[in-house]
Amino acid sequence: MGYVRTALLMAAMTALFMGVGALLGGTGGALIALVVAAGMNAVTWWRSDRMVLKMHGAQFLAAGDRWGLHDLTAGLARNAGMPVPAVYLIQTEQPNAFATGRNPQNAAVAVTTGLLSRLSREELAGVIAHELAHIRNHDTAIMTVTATFAGAISMLANFALFFGGSRERMGIVGTLAMMILAPLAASLVQMAISRSREYEADRIGAEICGNPLWLASALEGIQRAASRIDYAAAERNKATAHMFIINPLHGQKMDNLFATHPATENRVAALRAMAGQGQVAPRPVSERASSVPKVGRRKNRGPWA
Repeated sequence: MGYVRTALLMAAMTALFMGVGALLGGTGGALIALVVAAGMNAVTWWRSDRMVLKMHGAQFLAAGDRWGLHDLTAGLARNAGMPVPAVYLIQTEQPNAFATGRNPQNAAVAVTTGLLSRLSREELAGVIAHELAHIRNHDTAIMTVTATFAGAISMLANFALFFGGSRERMGIVGTLAMMILAPLAASLVQMAISRSREYEADRIGAEICGNPLWLASALEGIQRAASRIDYAAAERNKATAHMFIINPLHGQKMDNLFATHPATENRVAALRAMAGQGQVAPRPVSERASSVPKVGRRKNRGPWA
Protein backbone atom coordinates (compact mmCIF):
# COMPACT_ATOMS: atom_id res chain seq x y z
CA MET A 1 0.00 0.00 0.00
CA GLY A 2 2.91 2.34 0.77
CA TYR A 3 4.30 1.98 -2.77
CA VAL A 4 0.90 2.62 -4.38
CA ARG A 5 0.42 5.73 -2.28
CA THR A 6 3.90 6.97 -3.14
CA ALA A 7 3.28 6.43 -6.87
CA LEU A 8 0.01 8.37 -6.67
CA LEU A 9 1.67 11.22 -4.79
CA MET A 10 4.53 11.32 -7.31
CA ALA A 11 1.96 11.51 -10.11
CA ALA A 12 0.24 14.36 -8.26
CA MET A 13 3.55 16.22 -7.96
CA THR A 14 4.22 15.82 -11.70
CA ALA A 15 0.70 16.95 -12.59
CA LEU A 16 1.00 19.97 -10.30
CA PHE A 17 4.28 20.97 -11.90
CA MET A 18 2.90 20.70 -15.43
CA GLY A 19 -0.26 22.50 -14.33
CA VAL A 20 1.73 25.49 -13.10
CA GLY A 21 3.60 25.50 -16.40
CA ALA A 22 0.31 25.42 -18.32
CA LEU A 23 -1.09 28.34 -16.32
CA LEU A 24 2.03 30.34 -17.07
CA GLY A 25 2.33 29.56 -20.77
CA GLY A 26 -0.44 27.26 -21.97
CA THR A 27 0.43 23.94 -23.59
CA GLY A 28 3.87 25.17 -24.50
CA GLY A 29 4.45 26.22 -20.91
CA ALA A 30 3.53 22.75 -19.66
CA LEU A 31 6.00 21.13 -22.06
CA ILE A 32 8.74 23.59 -21.17
CA ALA A 33 8.10 22.95 -17.47
CA LEU A 34 8.46 19.21 -18.04
CA VAL A 35 11.75 19.68 -19.90
CA VAL A 36 13.09 21.96 -17.17
CA ALA A 37 12.10 19.43 -14.51
CA ALA A 38 13.84 16.64 -16.41
CA GLY A 39 17.03 18.71 -16.59
CA MET A 40 16.96 19.61 -12.91
CA ASN A 41 16.31 16.03 -11.90
CA ALA A 42 19.17 14.79 -14.09
CA VAL A 43 21.59 17.08 -12.26
CA THR A 44 20.30 16.21 -8.79
CA TRP A 45 20.17 12.50 -9.68
CA TRP A 46 23.92 12.42 -10.24
CA ARG A 47 25.10 14.98 -7.70
CA SER A 48 22.53 15.11 -4.89
CA ASP A 49 24.42 12.76 -2.56
CA ARG A 50 27.64 14.77 -2.76
CA MET A 51 25.74 18.04 -2.41
CA VAL A 52 23.89 16.96 0.72
CA LEU A 53 26.95 15.42 2.37
CA LYS A 54 28.90 18.62 1.73
CA MET A 55 26.08 20.76 3.18
CA HIS A 56 26.41 18.87 6.45
CA GLY A 57 30.21 18.69 6.52
CA ALA A 58 30.15 14.88 6.47
CA GLN A 59 33.51 13.09 6.75
CA PHE A 60 34.12 9.76 5.02
CA LEU A 61 34.86 6.76 7.24
CA ALA A 62 36.88 3.85 5.89
CA ALA A 63 36.63 0.27 7.10
CA GLY A 64 38.23 -0.23 10.51
CA ASP A 65 37.26 3.19 11.89
CA ARG A 66 37.66 3.55 15.65
CA TRP A 67 33.90 3.47 16.25
CA GLY A 68 33.39 0.25 14.29
CA LEU A 69 30.66 2.09 12.42
CA HIS A 70 31.67 0.95 8.95
CA ASP A 71 31.87 -2.68 10.05
CA LEU A 72 28.47 -2.45 11.77
CA THR A 73 26.97 -1.01 8.59
CA ALA A 74 28.63 -3.68 6.45
CA GLY A 75 27.26 -6.46 8.63
CA LEU A 76 23.73 -5.10 8.49
CA ALA A 77 24.01 -4.60 4.73
CA ARG A 78 24.88 -8.28 4.41
CA ASN A 79 21.79 -9.09 6.50
CA ALA A 80 19.76 -7.01 4.03
CA GLY A 81 21.36 -8.62 0.96
CA MET A 82 22.51 -5.30 -0.47
CA PRO A 83 25.77 -3.50 -1.34
CA VAL A 84 27.59 -1.79 1.52
CA PRO A 85 27.00 1.98 1.28
CA ALA A 86 29.69 4.56 1.97
CA VAL A 87 29.70 5.64 5.61
CA TYR A 88 30.06 9.23 6.79
CA LEU A 89 30.31 10.99 10.16
CA ILE A 90 28.88 14.45 10.92
CA GLN A 91 30.27 16.50 13.78
CA THR A 92 27.23 17.72 15.70
CA GLU A 93 25.82 17.04 19.15
CA GLN A 94 22.30 16.32 17.92
CA PRO A 95 21.77 12.56 17.49
CA ASN A 96 20.49 11.91 13.97
CA ALA A 97 21.18 10.09 10.71
CA PHE A 98 20.22 10.06 7.06
CA ALA A 99 20.80 8.12 3.84
CA THR A 100 21.37 9.52 0.38
CA GLY A 101 22.24 8.31 -3.12
CA ARG A 102 20.54 7.52 -6.42
CA ASN A 103 20.51 3.72 -5.99
CA PRO A 104 21.86 0.96 -3.69
CA GLN A 105 25.09 0.80 -5.71
CA ASN A 106 25.74 4.53 -5.21
CA ALA A 107 24.54 5.32 -1.72
CA ALA A 108 25.79 6.67 1.60
CA VAL A 109 24.74 6.58 5.23
CA ALA A 110 25.66 9.50 7.48
CA VAL A 111 25.37 9.57 11.26
CA THR A 112 26.19 12.29 13.76
CA THR A 113 28.68 12.15 16.60
CA GLY A 114 25.74 12.85 18.90
CA LEU A 115 24.13 9.59 17.75
CA LEU A 116 27.28 7.60 18.55
CA SER A 117 27.55 9.14 22.02
CA ARG A 118 23.92 8.62 23.07
CA LEU A 119 22.74 5.28 21.71
CA SER A 120 23.55 1.72 22.68
CA ARG A 121 25.06 -0.55 20.05
CA GLU A 122 21.70 -2.24 19.49
CA GLU A 123 19.89 1.08 19.08
CA LEU A 124 22.57 2.22 16.66
CA ALA A 125 22.04 -0.99 14.68
CA GLY A 126 18.32 -0.17 14.49
CA VAL A 127 19.05 3.30 13.11
CA ILE A 128 21.53 2.04 10.51
CA ALA A 129 19.07 -0.68 9.48
CA HIS A 130 16.36 1.97 8.99
CA GLU A 131 18.66 3.95 6.69
CA LEU A 132 19.60 0.81 4.76
CA ALA A 133 15.89 0.16 4.26
CA HIS A 134 15.54 3.61 2.67
CA ILE A 135 18.39 2.79 0.30
CA ARG A 136 17.08 -0.67 -0.59
CA ASN A 137 13.60 0.77 -1.22
CA HIS A 138 15.06 3.51 -3.46
CA ASP A 139 13.49 6.10 -1.15
CA THR A 140 16.60 8.26 -1.40
CA ALA A 141 16.04 8.65 -5.15
CA ILE A 142 12.30 9.28 -4.71
CA MET A 143 12.87 12.01 -2.13
CA THR A 144 15.53 13.64 -4.31
CA VAL A 145 13.07 13.84 -7.21
CA THR A 146 10.21 15.18 -5.08
CA ALA A 147 12.44 17.78 -3.45
CA THR A 148 13.56 18.93 -6.90
CA PHE A 149 9.96 19.13 -8.13
CA ALA A 150 8.94 21.11 -5.05
CA GLY A 151 11.77 23.57 -5.57
CA ALA A 152 10.99 23.93 -9.28
CA ILE A 153 7.29 24.55 -8.59
CA SER A 154 8.17 27.28 -6.11
CA MET A 155 10.51 28.84 -8.66
CA LEU A 156 7.87 28.79 -11.40
CA ALA A 157 5.23 30.22 -9.09
CA ASN A 158 7.52 33.07 -8.10
CA PHE A 159 7.99 33.92 -11.79
CA ALA A 160 4.24 34.03 -12.39
CA LEU A 161 3.97 37.84 -12.25
CA PHE A 162 6.49 38.15 -15.07
CA PHE A 163 4.45 36.02 -17.48
CA GLY A 164 1.78 37.96 -19.32
CA GLY A 165 -0.05 34.75 -20.21
CA SER A 166 -0.72 33.89 -16.59
CA ARG A 167 -2.11 37.36 -15.82
CA GLU A 168 -4.40 37.20 -18.84
CA ARG A 169 -5.69 33.76 -17.87
CA MET A 170 -6.14 34.28 -14.14
CA GLY A 171 -5.89 38.00 -13.47
CA ILE A 172 -3.62 39.51 -10.84
CA VAL A 173 -5.55 37.98 -7.92
CA GLY A 174 -5.45 34.51 -9.44
CA THR A 175 -1.76 34.86 -10.21
CA LEU A 176 -0.98 35.89 -6.63
CA ALA A 177 -3.07 32.99 -5.33
CA MET A 178 -1.10 30.57 -7.50
CA MET A 179 2.18 32.01 -6.20
CA ILE A 180 1.07 31.10 -2.68
CA LEU A 181 -0.92 27.92 -3.18
CA ALA A 182 1.26 26.08 -5.72
CA PRO A 183 4.39 25.92 -3.52
CA LEU A 184 2.21 25.04 -0.52
CA ALA A 185 0.59 22.16 -2.41
CA ALA A 186 3.99 20.93 -3.59
CA SER A 187 5.32 20.97 -0.01
CA LEU A 188 2.29 19.05 1.24
CA VAL A 189 2.78 16.33 -1.38
CA GLN A 190 6.51 16.13 -0.62
CA MET A 191 5.81 15.77 3.10
CA ALA A 192 3.13 13.13 2.50
CA ILE A 193 5.58 11.03 0.46
CA SER A 194 8.24 11.42 3.16
CA ARG A 195 5.88 10.27 5.94
CA SER A 196 4.72 7.27 3.91
CA ARG A 197 8.28 6.10 3.29
CA GLU A 198 9.30 6.50 6.96
CA TYR A 199 6.78 3.93 8.19
CA GLU A 200 7.91 1.45 5.55
CA ALA A 201 11.60 2.02 6.37
CA ASP A 202 10.85 1.45 10.07
CA ARG A 203 9.20 -1.89 9.26
CA ILE A 204 11.94 -3.15 6.94
CA GLY A 205 14.68 -1.75 9.17
CA ALA A 206 13.32 -3.77 12.07
CA GLU A 207 13.54 -6.89 9.90
CA ILE A 208 17.12 -6.10 8.88
CA CYS A 209 18.43 -5.60 12.43
CA GLY A 210 16.27 -8.43 13.83
CA ASN A 211 14.47 -6.56 16.62
CA PRO A 212 11.81 -3.81 16.28
CA LEU A 213 12.41 -2.79 19.89
CA TRP A 214 15.95 -1.65 19.12
CA LEU A 215 14.70 0.86 16.58
CA ALA A 216 11.76 1.89 18.78
CA SER A 217 14.11 2.66 21.66
CA ALA A 218 16.46 4.56 19.34
CA LEU A 219 13.64 6.73 17.98
CA GLU A 220 12.55 7.67 21.50
CA GLY A 221 16.09 8.60 22.49
CA ILE A 222 16.76 10.59 19.33
CA GLN A 223 13.46 12.48 19.65
CA ARG A 224 14.19 13.48 23.26
CA ALA A 225 17.65 14.80 22.41
CA ALA A 226 16.82 16.34 19.01
CA SER A 227 14.00 18.39 20.54
CA ARG A 228 16.44 20.26 22.78
CA ILE A 229 19.74 20.23 20.85
CA ASP A 230 20.14 22.60 17.90
CA TYR A 231 21.64 21.40 14.62
CA ALA A 232 23.02 24.48 12.86
CA ALA A 233 23.70 22.89 9.46
CA ALA A 234 20.17 21.48 9.29
CA GLU A 235 18.68 24.85 10.20
CA ARG A 236 20.68 26.42 7.35
CA ASN A 237 19.56 23.72 4.90
CA LYS A 238 15.92 23.14 5.83
CA ALA A 239 15.18 21.43 2.50
CA THR A 240 17.15 18.39 3.71
CA ALA A 241 15.11 17.91 6.91
CA HIS A 242 12.93 15.18 5.40
CA MET A 243 16.00 12.98 4.86
CA PHE A 244 16.78 12.48 8.56
CA ILE A 245 15.40 9.66 10.69
CA ILE A 246 13.94 12.30 13.05
CA ASN A 247 13.19 15.86 11.99
CA PRO A 248 16.35 17.81 12.93
CA LEU A 249 14.45 21.12 13.02
CA HIS A 250 12.52 22.34 16.02
CA GLY A 251 8.79 22.98 16.10
CA GLN A 252 7.42 20.03 14.05
CA LYS A 253 6.08 17.41 16.44
CA MET A 254 2.59 16.61 15.15
CA ASP A 255 1.68 13.92 12.66
CA ASN A 256 -0.23 16.27 10.36
CA LEU A 257 -0.18 17.65 6.82
CA PHE A 258 2.68 20.03 7.61
CA ALA A 259 5.02 17.51 9.26
CA THR A 260 8.01 16.09 7.39
CA HIS A 261 7.93 12.95 9.56
CA PRO A 262 5.23 10.89 11.24
CA ALA A 263 4.85 11.54 14.98
CA THR A 264 7.57 9.60 16.78
CA GLU A 265 5.08 8.08 19.22
CA ASN A 266 3.11 6.66 16.28
CA ARG A 267 6.23 5.11 14.78
CA VAL A 268 7.25 3.62 18.13
CA ALA A 269 3.75 2.22 18.65
CA ALA A 270 3.87 0.55 15.22
CA LEU A 271 7.25 -1.01 15.99
CA ARG A 272 6.11 -2.27 19.40
CA ALA A 273 3.01 -3.75 17.79
CA MET A 274 5.26 -5.43 15.22
CA ALA A 275 7.32 -6.98 18.04
CA GLY A 276 4.18 -8.03 19.91
CA GLN A 277 2.76 -9.77 16.84
CA GLY A 278 5.94 -11.77 16.43
CA GLN A 279 6.63 -10.49 12.89
CA VAL A 280 10.28 -10.28 13.97
CA ALA A 281 11.36 -12.25 17.01
CA PRO A 282 11.58 -9.58 19.75
CA ARG A 283 14.39 -9.44 22.30
CA PRO A 284 15.10 -6.87 25.02
CA VAL A 285 17.13 -3.91 23.86
CA SER A 286 19.87 -4.74 26.35
CA GLU A 287 20.25 -8.33 25.09
CA ARG A 288 23.14 -9.22 22.80
CA ALA A 289 22.05 -10.97 19.61
CA SER A 290 23.71 -12.44 16.55
CA SER A 291 21.93 -9.97 14.26
CA VAL A 292 24.21 -7.19 15.53
CA PRO A 293 27.78 -7.48 14.25
CA LYS A 294 30.24 -7.93 17.09
CA VAL A 295 32.60 -5.11 16.15
CA GLY A 296 32.88 -2.58 18.95
CA ARG A 297 29.97 -4.08 20.89
CA ARG A 298 29.57 -2.58 24.36
CA LYS A 299 27.15 -3.24 27.16
CA ASN A 300 26.31 0.35 28.02
CA ARG A 301 25.42 3.36 25.92
CA GLY A 302 28.16 5.33 24.08
CA PRO A 303 30.41 7.13 23.69
CA TRP A 304 32.02 4.90 21.06
CA ALA A 305 35.17 7.03 20.78
